[in-house]
Amino acid sequence: MSSGSAVTRVYLDHAATTPIRAEVAEQVARDLADGLGGWANPAAQHASGRRIGAMLARARSRLAAALGVDPHEVIFTGGGTEADALAVAGRVLAARAAGVERPRVITSPIEHPAVLDSARTAAAQLGGEHVQLPVDGAGRVPVSALGPALADGAALVSVMAANNETGLVQDLAGIVAAVRAATGTGRPGAPGYVPVHTDAVASVGRVPLDFHGSGLDALSLSGHKLGAPVGVGALIARRDFSLVAPTGGGRQERGLRSGTQDVVGARALALAVELTVAELAAEAARLEALRARLLAEATALAGVHATLPDDATHLPGTAHLWVEDADAEALLMALDMAGIDVSAGSACHAGVSQPSHVMLAMGYDEEAARATLRCSMGRETSAEDVERLLAVLPDAVDAARRARQFRHRSSTPPSRRVRSI
Repeated sequence: MSSGSAVTRVYLDHAATTPIRAEVAEQVARDLADGLGGWANPAAQHASGRRIGAMLARARSRLAAALGVDPHEVIFTGGGTEADALAVAGRVLAARAAGVERPRVITSPIEHPAVLDSARTAAAQLGGEHVQLPVDGAGRVPVSALGPALADGAALVSVMAANNETGLVQDLAGIVAAVRAATGTGRPGAPGYVPVHTDAVASVGRVPLDFHGSGLDALSLSGHKLGAPVGVGALIARRDFSLVAPTGGGRQERGLRSGTQDVVGARALALAVELTVAELAAEAARLEALRARLLAEATALAGVHATLPDDATHLPGTAHLWVEDADAEALLMALDMAGIDVSAGSACHAGVSQPSHVMLAMGYDEEAARATLRCSMGRETSAEDVERLLAVLPDAVDAARRARQFRHRSSTPPSRRVRSI
């Protein structure tokens, strides 16, 4: 809970962003106050620069250790969106440089806009092609759909580890295995090899993820989902994951990402990931119990449904609902006025009233795709927070249904009346 001037609010939008962890905030404050022991550009060759460069190297090693990867595989970025764009655009440019006429980026239709928009841009402006795989009613990518898409020219498969809206967790190991089987090779650089990238922004620190064991080639993560400040993230990329830098500049990060490195941010990200991974198992069990309680009580209300089926593998802290005959904006407003912070879906499209592209791809109609509610929990979420939501949800749903009825009546033209003579 966070305290406001008028009401103590319940924050259930951790999938959008989560509060900075106290330990991370304290480290950032110290780093900023003393200038990391002496300000300097980490690429500078003098003693101060070498000292800051060493601190950046230690942050890279700490992050790598927490994720179970090698330090040289860590490329610091300005966030998850930049990491996704670098993976998609960089792969298309690398394939073009290797002589592929129309490099194909293969995604699911339920990816975050950071991947979907990057794939569309690659198709429209970089001479690539964007192919979307089908998903089932839970949003799972059927591995049988991968083979037909992996024709000559495939440059990248990108499927998110866990959906940022519904919380569905994909079978990444199965997807990678299907790609390797369909292409007939598992050796990077071999003819026909197709690398696999995952947007893991929603899943790092929430579910176990073995980068090397799953056979992935690249993975994106973002600090502000883990208790670090906004503006820092990373692309984890195998050394043989061939990329061409989409932009010019100093190319500080493995020659691929230009710009003076944010050493304070890198250190914050490393600490946040260390702390989050260390408590993953205990937090997952606690959040799963809260999720189960929330879904059980919410779906007991008439016309309120869980989006994911019971057998779907999911993030422990995300409960996604859809409400029959409800106005989503009115539902969010009613909960907001009751002191509950939730969302309808991805915060990246905040302020834009439109049906969820995730729900539409899963086969829901537009009405259901507009009436969604995402309740996402984190370290600060308590059982009392969930009970606060459940206490006000029935009235909020009623208000949302009244608003929809009023909207439909207002949008229906009145019948023409003919006066009798």
